[in-house]
Amino acid sequence: MQPHASSRSFVPRLSVTTVGLGLLLGGGIGSIQGCNGDTPGGPLGDLAEQCGLDINCEAGGVLEGNASVSGIASIDSFFGAVIDVNAKIGEVEGTIRTELDAIAVSVGLEPGAAGAEIRGAIEARISGAVSGGLSIQAEPARCEASVEVVASAAAECDASVDPGSVSFACEGSCEVEAGVAVDCGAEAELRCTAQAPSVECSGMCTGTCSASGGVACEGTCKGGCEGTCSVENADGTCNGRCEGGACTGSCELDVAASCEGNCEGTCDYVAPEGGCEATAQARCEAQAGGSVECSAGCEGSAEPPSVSAECEASVEAKASASVQCTPPSLAITWEWSAELQGDLDAQAEFRGWINGFRGHFAAILAARAQADLLVEAGQGLVDAAGVAVMDAATDLQGEASLKASIGAACAIQELPIAGQVIGDAVGRLQGSVSAAVEVSAAVGG
Repeated sequence: MQPHASSRSFVPRLSVTTVGLGLLLGGGIGSIQGCNGDTPGGPLGDLAEQCGLDINCEAGGVLEGNASVSGIASIDSFFGAVIDVNAKIGEVEGTIRTELDAIAVSVGLEPGAAGAEIRGAIEARISGAVSGGLSIQAEPARCEASVEVVASAAAECDASVDPGSVSFACEGSCEVEAGVAVDCGAEAELRCTAQAPSVECSGMCTGTCSASGGVACEGTCKGGCEGTCSVENADGTCNGRCEGGACTGSCELDVAASCEGNCEGTCDYVAPEGGCEATAQARCEAQAGGSVECSAGCEGSAEPPSVSAECEASVEAKASASVQCTPPSLAITWEWSAELQGDLDAQAEFRGWINGFRGHFAAILAARAQADLLVEAGQGLVDAAGVAVMDAATDLQGEASLKASIGAACAIQELPIAGQVIGDAVGRLQGSVSAAVEVSAAVGG
């Protein structure tokens, strides 16, 4: 992407001198008021020195990790967002590269291999072991933004926002207090997640599910299988997929699945009348197309609180930079190729490789979810640099306050640099994501 793709071009880098400052403010020295509006008693240069003003903008900016460019909260919040998003992009880039390198090494390549090379090696590894490719079931990565960061960012940028009363629309699930009566509204339902060594579950179980009469097993059946077991132990008990009948032992689930029985792990279910137990985690989960008013952690898409135009992109970007995405659970199944039929050692070696690949691929999926948010946030910052923030800084040039006028001039000088930094970072991140997409393509998704 082009880093300066906005509806307004950036102003070239300025040199703010004492002589030029009078013209910048629209009048002679005699018409300029003091630091915060008081009439000065001496020449402009003396006044700037007495006020401690940086008329040459020498304090640095985003390249030095400095967000305090203008001294104006609504504008400096933008530079802070650029720094935060740039740092988060670097973190996500590093995660993707680390996981790609681990996969590359596992298929005989060197760290740093290109995405296309890794894809080819994975496809060769799979084709020699299985027939018909891999089948992968993946839950979406769970991504949650920090409400504290969103509230703080909104309040720091826009003085009219009270951080203690910030709430926003969450198009996903919002954490609520368990053990108390909760009204999730007409567009959401209350769900509970219970975790214990063993709980009776009438919902989605993550872990091991078992019942006295047997269960349909979407995972590895340990023990009895009334159908056909793909892998049997020496004593005839099952230790694989149980097809065509119930698993009468215990079922180690590959991904969260329905469990009408005993769940060892976590059980997610719709809250019964009266709400969730105090020991459970509770959340309001928005239905398709709906949202829930949220003042706690939001897992999913969140609409930040209403702020001024120059603050919108900054708050949204800081919210995206605060997001943490949890790698999803993956279920990977396949049929053995003719070459590996009956070759238990080769099968065991491939299973070992799959187990390692599963963890690396899940981490890549989580990083890609974060990357999608950051690319959108970065583009929003580039656009804001060219329009909303530029307009706000330009308007402040005409104010009577000398301090605000100098700060606005320094901000205008820094905007093209900030736009370049975030545009370059987004471009690098998109390159990393492209390499990760090659790995997804290698396994059919």
